[in-house]
Amino acid sequence: MDAAREMLDGGPVDVLCGDYLAELTMLILAKAQAKDPDAGYARTFLTQMRAVLADCVARGVKVVSNAGGLNPAGLAAAIDELGTGAKVAYVEGDDLRGSLEAITPAVTGKPVSANAYLGGWGIAEALAAGADVVVTGRVTDASLVVGPAAWWHGWSRADLDALAGAVVAGHVIECGPQATGGNYSFLSEVTDRRYPGFPIAEVAADGSSVITKHPGTGGLVSVGTVTAQLLYEIAAPAYLGPDCTTHFDTIALSDDGEHRVRISGVRGSAPPPTLKVALNDAGGYRNSMTLVLTGLDIEAKAAHAESLLFEVLGGRDRFADVDVRLLRFDHPDAPSNAEATAHLRITVKDPDPRVVGRSFSNATMELALGGYAGFHTTTPPSAESAFGVYRPAAVPREAVTHTVVLPGGERRVVADPLVDTSEASLLASSGRKATPSEPPSGPTTRAPLGTVVGARSGDKGGDANIGVWARTDEAYAWLRGFLTVDRARELIGPEAAELDIDLYELPNLRALNVVVHGILGDGVASSTRPDPQAKGLGEYLRSRVVDIPEALLEGR
Repeated sequence: MDAAREMLDGGPVDVLCGDYLAELTMLILAKAQAKDPDAGYARTFLTQMRAVLADCVARGVKVVSNAGGLNPAGLAAAIDELGTGAKVAYVEGDDLRGSLEAITPAVTGKPVSANAYLGGWGIAEALAAGADVVVTGRVTDASLVVGPAAWWHGWSRADLDALAGAVVAGHVIECGPQATGGNYSFLSEVTDRRYPGFPIAEVAADGSSVITKHPGTGGLVSVGTVTAQLLYEIAAPAYLGPDCTTHFDTIALSDDGEHRVRISGVRGSAPPPTLKVALNDAGGYRNSMTLVLTGLDIEAKAAHAESLLFEVLGGRDRFADVDVRLLRFDHPDAPSNAEATAHLRITVKDPDPRVVGRSFSNATMELALGGYAGFHTTTPPSAESAFGVYRPAAVPREAVTHTVVLPGGERRVVADPLVDTSEASLLASSGRKATPSEPPSGPTTRAPLGTVVGARSGDKGGDANIGVWARTDEAYAWLRGFLTVDRARELIGPEAAELDIDLYELPNLRALNVVVHGILGDGVASSTRPDPQAKGLGEYLRSRVVDIPEALLEGR
């Protein structure tokens, strides 16, 4: 909650940006709006604005945020009521709940949210018209940088390389301190362990940028921390967006001084003729109970508990879906009680809340005296909770009316950029960096993969991506030969055995991007995986012990 104040007071800024939306957030806001039609926006943003907006107006600092969520008009009105004198504009047109016909694949049922991802030109028009604050609904995260940069530098829709550079800058700073040492694989590199300062993108007229942070703040800005964030939640190197297609395999990074990293060389091409759409459906109800298994015969105890529980419940067929996972944390002859335990996590789902409510969780207690030795649970019996199902989709641009409402109330329809209906732009790339043709030779040693590579992982709906990067050309030459699709599937383990996996090369970043399709099911709100957003999947991959050339391990 202090981030806005820290950014405003920590040093000079021209535009204060805030990214408040994720796929899961839209579901949460839809639930809030169902209870209160005036809700649907991020109230935390409004709290932050109460603390800083008067100062922003006095200093001439613009504020741009997608905190409007499903109700940008409502948020704009609430900001007006703060009485700071700020001129407030808002962007809308992304909410497609009233117009689902053009979406593909065809929408069945009535989704609780349906939002197209808009670009930055509505933001740019609002700023050009004198707005002090611009709030939006579902624009892309990077649009919060693209819009201000396009306004500041006077770019046109044809300035595709510059726009692509701003997309990259926006992608780096969209997750705040995740670019300044947060969630970073090589913890030893972060010598200032205070909470990281939030990132700043200094965007130049040609679209190149420098990523930095305010002086005196914690964390680290380095080629490594920026690389890690660049690899977060991406798929193919041709990164499709509403304003341009950004070619991530053209990005060049270089040191620009302490806590400063320069991004240059980014190439852009025309955007596709469709916009991405995020759909959230009401999935039903779920409940989970975790049984603790201790000591000997873990697998036999788990099988006995599962059999008894569903006997008590009247069979597995009572539920629409059942997920049972045995999570092994136990060690033989463990030095402590806790280290001798495993968890049996049982999740049930059903459209009827009564089926998965207390009748399910209370039933687990019947095993307390009649089940396996040492029975106990991690929590008391719990009630059911609603869950959502995420579906990605697309919509033709002409079916979406991107609209900006200016401070005086004037409504303007925002013009689309020229689009590319061919496949050629998706394949365009240039500026690839030469890499060693042969990996280091000589003997190998068994060591964790993370000894020589970093990783950053995350979710995109039901898919997960793992960006893996090396810090030297020699290590990358080895990595690109070592980490094949089959090797990735083997290292990730049984849960990926039957899933489709894509692998993309990003030589300029000395990186590979592994995309595991379907590992998260129907998205974070529905996933029964213990790590439903795959945040730890990259670190798990780094922990796997493999054969690494000794030449790469010297000095480590």
